[in-house]
Amino acid sequence: MSEKSFFPVHHPDYRYSVSKNPYWEKLQGLSNRVYCDHQTEAFHGRCLELFPQAARGKLTVEVGCNAGHVIVESAFQNPGESFIGIDWKFKPIYRGAEKASKRGLQNLGFFRAHAERLPFMFGNGEIDRLNFYFPDPWPKKAQIKNRFFNSERLRLIAPLMKPGGLFHIKTDHRGYFEWMIQAIQENLNLWEILSVSENLHRDDPAPHLLDFPDVTLFEKLFIRDQIPIHEIKLQVRR
Repeated sequence: MSEKSFFPVHHPDYRYSVSKNPYWEKLQGLSNRVYCDHQTEAFHGRCLELFPQAARGKLTVEVGCNAGHVIVESAFQNPGESFIGIDWKFKPIYRGAEKASKRGLQNLGFFRAHAERLPFMFGNGEIDRLNFYFPDPWPKKAQIKNRFFNSERLRLIAPLMKPGGLFHIKTDHRGYFEWMIQAIQENLNLWEILSVSENLHRDDPAPHLLDFPDVTLFEKLFIRDQIPIHEIKLQVRR
């Protein structure tokens, strides 16, 4: 039995297993931009130290950043701020880091890690903005337990945010959206609802013209197919 088997991913003593994914070695060649597994927890509470002094402004974290379409453009447009993209998949993280490298972005880093490890990656009051776009809805009854967004996680995330910090969420899945609203209602002592939309682009005369970072790659496809986008903006209470 592996060491990983003894502890669930949210346990303090959890250990990542050794990976044989071919992109693991490629990521090691991007060590100044990509941090893998427990490397992502080495700067707990001081993640801004990963970036040049000129970029140590607000810290934005994107959970499930995929290949970095949104966060790369956000970092490019805001050179005085810091950005960290998190994803579990090796290849998308590598692609995102490639884009950042080609554009010479010094204010963007990538974490290949379990999103459930957020409290071990970031310290209290460290995150100014947290983005969570189009997560896997795990729609089947037996899968719901796998959803990242739940009441307990809202309680764990709140201390990581700066007072007044923004949590921005988008999903195309109605069932997951309703699940999120229920979880938020259970934590109104920690979070204030700034806005909720059941059809974010309904009043936009030309949503198909929207581009990164205002929309994600998936969002572009949903707009094309006229699938409503649900959006929630939360602010951690001061």
